[in-house]
Amino acid sequence: MRAYWFDNLPGDQREPHDSGRDVDPKKLAELGILHFNYPSVDDVNKVAADRGYKNRDEIAISPTTLPGYEEKVKMFFNEHLHEDEEIRYIVDGGGYFDVRGKDDDWIRIQLDKHDLMIMPAGIYHRFTTDEKNYTKAMRLFKDDPKWTPLTRGAETDTNQFRKEYLKERDGS
Repeated sequence: MRAYWFDNLPGDQREPHDSGRDVDPKKLAELGILHFNYPSVDDVNKVAADRGYKNRDEIAISPTTLPGYEEKVKMFFNEHLHEDEEIRYIVDGGGYFDVRGKDDDWIRIQLDKHDLMIMPAGIYHRFTTDEKNYTKAMRLFKDDPKWTPLTRGAETDTNQFRKEYLKERDGS
């Protein structure tokens, strides 16, 4: 895993968009983001058990495995939040999660094979594959698998989970 400030320059979302300014892992922790590198699924199983995750699925995101790939990747890249904690384990390939920092700037998190990332409910984020156009990820869920993105807007800015996230992040 590597985190850096997104450069905000035009270009394909799957390009690195590397500003050359790294983000300290402590800053990610302040945003509630946890990261681990687990070559063994046994470690992923332990995290799932410790956090009460009962279900999981795997998704392969590539032009050959996901019908409507280009449209789906653009959809994943729309800024959104979830009302559940999000745990993603990269089984193969790689990709980028962009998350909003405290000043609303984008932080790009590059995940590769065996990286596991946990994002808190209520954080604004987006996802894209990298230039290799291939990500195989395990998604973990507390109950039945669900993935409901809530697009950023006035309604999500006042969402209960967003408010709770900001309160926790800002220590207020």
